[in-house]
Amino acid sequence: MKKYFALKAVFALIATVAMISCGGGNDYSSTSRGTGWDVTGKKGGFELNTKYNEQETGPGLVFVEGGTFTMGRVKDDPMHDWNNTPNQQHVQSFYIDETEVTNGMYLEMLDWIKGVFPPEDEEYRNIYNGALPDTLVWRNRLGFNEEMTKNYLRHPAYQSYPVVGVTWIQAVEFSDWRTDRVNQLILENQGITKGGLENQEAGNTFNTETYLAAPTMAYGGNDEVTRGGKRSISTEKRKTSIATKNGTEASGLYVTAKDGILMPSYRLPTEAEWEYAALANVSNREYNAVRGRKKYPWDGQYTRSGKRQKRGDHLANFKQGDGDYGGIAGWSDDGADITAAVKSYEPNEFGVYDMAGNVSEWVADVYRPIVDDEFNDFNYYRGNVYTKNKIGPDGMIAVVEADSIPYDTLSNGKVLARAYPGEIQKVAVDENETYLRYNFDQSDNRNFRDGDRRSSKYFGGTDELDDTQRMYDSPNHKVEADSLGNLDRRYDQSNTRTTLINNEVRVIKGGSWRDRAYWLDPATRRFYPQDMAKDDLGFRCAMSRVGSKSKKNKRPRN
Repeated sequence: MKKYFALKAVFALIATVAMISCGGGNDYSSTSRGTGWDVTGKKGGFELNTKYNEQETGPGLVFVEGGTFTMGRVKDDPMHDWNNTPNQQHVQSFYIDETEVTNGMYLEMLDWIKGVFPPEDEEYRNIYNGALPDTLVWRNRLGFNEEMTKNYLRHPAYQSYPVVGVTWIQAVEFSDWRTDRVNQLILENQGITKGGLENQEAGNTFNTETYLAAPTMAYGGNDEVTRGGKRSISTEKRKTSIATKNGTEASGLYVTAKDGILMPSYRLPTEAEWEYAALANVSNREYNAVRGRKKYPWDGQYTRSGKRQKRGDHLANFKQGDGDYGGIAGWSDDGADITAAVKSYEPNEFGVYDMAGNVSEWVADVYRPIVDDEFNDFNYYRGNVYTKNKIGPDGMIAVVEADSIPYDTLSNGKVLARAYPGEIQKVAVDENETYLRYNFDQSDNRNFRDGDRRSSKYFGGTDELDDTQRMYDSPNHKVEADSLGNLDRRYDQSNTRTTLINNEVRVIKGGSWRDRAYWLDPATRRFYPQDMAKDDLGFRCAMSRVGSKSKKNKRPRN
């Protein structure tokens, strides 16, 4: 009998330790740690998701545990750019796409847009046309690439190849669209909403931000869809029953942020995140120190595999010399003369594919020649433009309507929608948010400490720098449309411009199929106008990690 109780006590102790040691969990019980009141909502009061464990990994993503790393090059700088000097940075844990966004993934968005905003309708034509990749990027005045122009985007032979011809703006719009479709599916699978993708129209689409901030305006205000799932109907009956007993009104019929059901936004990775994920120093460490410098996303100093089973195989596709985009036909070549199907080469230690070769990739950052690590060395990012929800005259959140879609005319004359119906209208933050703050004092921070008045020779004052005072004196092209829709393109022909850098150029990372091996180093960085596209430039999405840094419980190694 004593042995039985002793054994039972040991099992109880083991179970207790296991419960305590599980990382990323939730230690809330059914009662509040602050007041002792019930927090399950079963009695009609405050409700917390006490069963929440940790963030799920979204479709297409892999987890990247954050940490510190040396951002920039520590090798020689043969290009003499001096734009990637080494500096120590720390990146929080995040998720990143396993592969680049493919033609098949992008065509899924185009099909959705075509169904919801028919291009034959003149009112919506620019939405679809503005989302189309530029297939003419394949043309070369002394090259025969017409078949690529015709087939690369849509032919099934290329559906697993990275999409190209997309601007930075289009990549951001795809990320936003992807967020909404993923969260829409989550709500339907959870039995909260109903509707599917088939019956959506311009005025009743789903948007994540709108659902969380003003759920009655989601799906164009169609409550039968917003609360039409089986679980919603069941919850409404339970809440109504409790409210009737307590003499109160029913509440809690919508999913909110504190339920932990919806995913954070898909977005472009920051430059620091992209470089950290590409380096994957987890394979190059000894305890808390990095053993040497990785030249490529893989171990070693060469572009061919040294493993016995795959010795000599290329680890990426890139330009190996003049007129040599893959090598001599046969075993020794890299298997691709342009892009290659994703996952054609080995992933790095984080499980991420094609961080070198295939296509260069857009990242979120505005380009500047330096990374200002003296001001910030945690989640570094240049490009913050802070906004807030617009409030309409009726005191409610203003939502984009089908007949008031905002459009932008880019510097190349292309017209595209900057927000879809159902999305919340945004305005710049004002003094109500910035007054007496030390961490930020204005809405647009792209020029902060590098391009603003405080960093120029015109230091002092609060006025914006005029065209003759700009620190980055880049060309200023203008495109305007007249009342008939005809475009007036005014190309800046000034011969006094000194740079191509401005607030509309973004960082691109990674070497592509057109690049020499030098550009395969994750630390190399270039820039390109955010409203232009190339045949060797694509993108992948990222997602922030909320909650614990690690997915595993860590213990000291003794």
